[in-house]
Amino acid sequence: MAMAFHFHPLAATRVHLSPLRPGTAAAGAPTHSSVSLAAHNHHHHYRRRFSAIVATAAASASATTEFDFKGYMGERAVAVNRALDAAIPAGEPPATLHDAMRYALLAGGKRVRPALCLAACGVVGGPEAWAMPAAAAVEMVHTMSLVHDDLPCMDDDDLRRGKPTCHVVYGEPIAVLAGDALLSLSFQHMASVGNYPPDVDPEKHPARVVRAIGELARCIGSEGLVAGQVVDLEMTGTSETVPLERLEYIHLHKTAALLEASVVIGAIIGGGTEEQIERLRKYARSIGLLFQVVDDILDVTKSSEELGKTAGKDLASDKTTYPKLLGLDKSREFAEKLLSDATEQLAGFNKEKAAPLLHLANYIAHRQN
Repeated sequence: MAMAFHFHPLAATRVHLSPLRPGTAAAGAPTHSSVSLAAHNHHHHYRRRFSAIVATAAASASATTEFDFKGYMGERAVAVNRALDAAIPAGEPPATLHDAMRYALLAGGKRVRPALCLAACGVVGGPEAWAMPAAAAVEMVHTMSLVHDDLPCMDDDDLRRGKPTCHVVYGEPIAVLAGDALLSLSFQHMASVGNYPPDVDPEKHPARVVRAIGELARCIGSEGLVAGQVVDLEMTGTSETVPLERLEYIHLHKTAALLEASVVIGAIIGGGTEEQIERLRKYARSIGLLFQVVDDILDVTKSSEELGKTAGKDLASDKTTYPKLLGLDKSREFAEKLLSDATEQLAGFNKEKAAPLLHLANYIAHRQN
């Protein structure tokens, strides 16, 4: 039976889609053609609206403090790397497996997902230390997805984070098993009581952890990341024209779902209200799709040296991307719209506490690799 796809451009940032399923759509949602026409007719309106929102957001950030985004990300990366390093034994048997896990996990990376998790915990009033086990877990899951995605049977890539991919160094069987072990370790790490600081609420914390684990599992399974990868594989090299709705389905699941999980589980662990969690979910869906739109743009505008991975890979493998369907200008316009949507969702939070999430959204929109 053919899989039904009912997502449409921009809709995912406006409606609550939980759980992520191929057949889920907002009741009364406009058709693809009507949305495309509306986007065309309101091109200049969106640009004016986006400029105003970004100007307001920038003013809000500077009004609270001179937010040192580079310093913030550097400090969180150090803390996350320390937690990741401690989580995997070095040299213990089976040494080859643990070496491969550490090679993939500690090979660098911007640690955007852990930073989102920690920032989401903080914006709802929770200490960031409460969310560190979850932040490490989402990075383990992310690394697993990269190890598996790079395999010859998937995207077949030899370069990741500026280094040879895991299967190139350790062989395909060990790479597969390293990814499997990282996925298993992520849940073990979140579930281990000893990984949390002693000041967590003894009555509320266990239920929050269970809920967060369920959220992570849903976002990376057959209703999330894996679903997106399956449809991506099915569409790669196909002779049929891939509709925009299907491309959005792929990226809402393959890329946005884990970013959504990172933010939502941080908010859950931090003790956020249901309203706060859902606003942050919408924020995360917007930046998740934004991340992929920007990734597609960079793939055709940057070199392999600049990206730290093989540039032009999507074009060479005949993958459907936003620039391929929309062109570069429309893809950039769509990215601007997603950024403005994400920024809107932060309006109800304390400006100083929301500054990391605001700057992370801007970073994702304007990153160069």
